Amino acid sequence: MPRVLSRTSAFLATFVLFIAGLAAPASALDPFTGYLMAHFIGEQSQGEQIYLAHSKNGRNWTDLNNGGPVLLSTVGTKGVRDPAIVRSPGGDKYWIIATDLRIASGTSWGDASTKGSKSLVVWESSDLVNWSAPRLINVAGGISGAGDAWAPEAIWNPATGDYVIYWATNSALNGVTKHRIWYVRTSDFRTVTAPQLYIDRGSGQGIIDTQIIEVANSLGGYRYYRASADGQITVEGSNSILGSWTRIGDLQHLGISNGATGGNVVEGPMWAQTNGTNEWHLWVDQYATGRGYMPVRSTNLGSTANFATRSDYSLGSTKKRHGSILNLTAAEESRVLAKWGASAPINRLQSYNNQTRYVRHVNMDVRIDANVSPAQDAQFRLVPGLANNSGYVSFESVNFPGNYLRHYGYDLVLAPNDGTSTFAGDATFKQVAGLADSSWSSFQSYNYPTRYLRHYNYLLRIDPISTATERSDATFRITS
Repeated sequence: MPRVLSRTSAFLATFVLFIAGLAAPASALDPFTGYLMAHFIGEQSQGEQIYLAHSKNGRNWTDLNNGGPVLLSTVGTKGVRDPAIVRSPGGDKYWIIATDLRIASGTSWGDASTKGSKSLVVWESSDLVNWSAPRLINVAGGISGAGDAWAPEAIWNPATGDYVIYWATNSALNGVTKHRIWYVRTSDFRTVTAPQLYIDRGSGQGIIDTQIIEVANSLGGYRYYRASADGQITVEGSNSILGSWTRIGDLQHLGISNGATGGNVVEGPMWAQTNGTNEWHLWVDQYATGRGYMPVRSTNLGSTANFATRSDYSLGSTKKRHGSILNLTAAEESRVLAKWGASAPINRLQSYNNQTRYVRHVNMDVRIDANVSPAQDAQFRLVPGLANNSGYVSFESVNFPGNYLRHYGYDLVLAPNDGTSTFAGDATFKQVAGLADSSWSSFQSYNYPTRYLRHYNYLLRIDPISTATERSDATFRITS
C-alpha cells in the first residue's frame, strides 16, 4: 500500500507525473508498474458511462470488465462523459469526476451547451475498485448565464493545500458567448469555492478541453504543463497552477489541430508519462475521422519541436473517447485486475428439448433459434449475479457489453444495465440442476423465486414450472 506522508514532507518531496492532471510526491508511492485509462465510448445507449482499460507499457490497451461499463451514473442526466481519475497526494483516496451529459437520451448539442447541467458527477474510493454512489457537485451555478459544465479535470495544488477543479462553461462575458475554462478549489470534492475564470483565449475563440500535469524536477523548464483544445492543441508551461502560463507551442508541424488550421482535427488531449522514463505521450482523440485516440511522443515538454506521432499502439475493442490515464503502483494494478481484469468465458445456452436451438437476442428480444447469425447474438458471459454474486449469475451479451438478459413483465429482453436495484434483481438468476435432467442446468429468478427461465413458442420468459413440458422448456446446457 502507498505510504502516507505529512503535508510538509509531501510538499518537499520530488514530484512525479500523473495523468488525471494530478501529481503526487514520488516518495509517497511505490514504483509504477502499469496504467489505467478511464473513458467513455460514444453516444450509444450505454456509451456515456465510465469504462476502464489497462496497459502494461502505456501504448497497448486491454478493455477491462469484458468491455462493459464499470460505473453507471444514476444522477443528473444519468450519463457521463470526459472522466478524470484523481489520486490524493498520499495515494489513499481517489475520485472520478465527469461531465454530467447524456446525448444518447436525445439531448441536442445546442441544448446541452446552453441549458445543460451545471454540475459534475463525482465518485469516491479508498482503494480504486470499490466506489461510492455517484453524487453531483454544482461548480458552474455561480457563473452568470452558465449553459453547462464540461470536461472537468482536477489537480492537487501544494501552494494552497487543496485541489483545483477546472472545466469549461459556455456563458456570456464582455458581450461574447463561448466556452472558457473556469476553476474552483475543494478539499473534499463536496464543497467548492466560488468559480473563477481560469483560461480565456480572447476574441471569439472558445476552449473546452484542457489537462495539466506536473513534471518532476521541472524538466523542460516548468513544473506544470497543460495542453488545451483551443483551435490548436496548445501546450503551455508554468511554475504555479494558478499563476501565469507561457505558450510553448502547438502541433501544427505534425498536421494536427483542433480545427483552426485543418489537417488531422482532434480534441480531448490527455497526458501520460512512461513509467520510469523521461518520455511522455500526449494522447489526442481523432474524433473528426472517428479513428480514436493517437499518442504523440515527447522527451522534453519544454518544446513542441520534439513532439512526434507514433503508430505502434493499440486501443482494445472499444472506442476510447475523452478520458484520462493514471499510472498504477503494483498494489493498485493488482486490485484493479483482480476486480475487472478476468475475462469471463464466452458461452451459449442450448435448449434441452430443441437441441438445435440456442438462446439468442434479436432486436433486444430473447428467443431460441437454430443457425444463429450473427453468431455473437447467441453468445453470453455468465458473470456473478448483479443482485447477488454468491451462487447467482447474470448473462451479459458479448456483442453488446453492459447489456444483460432481464425479465420485464415476465418476458425476457436484452437491456442495458441502468444501475438500479430493480434491474439487478431482474437480471439475476440462480443456476440449479436441470429440472428435466440434472446434468443440465435451470435458472431460477432471483426476485421471483417461484419462476424459472423457460421458452414458450421459442420466446424466453420466466414462469412457474410444474409439468414435464415446462420442466423441459426450462432446462438448458451451457456450451462453448
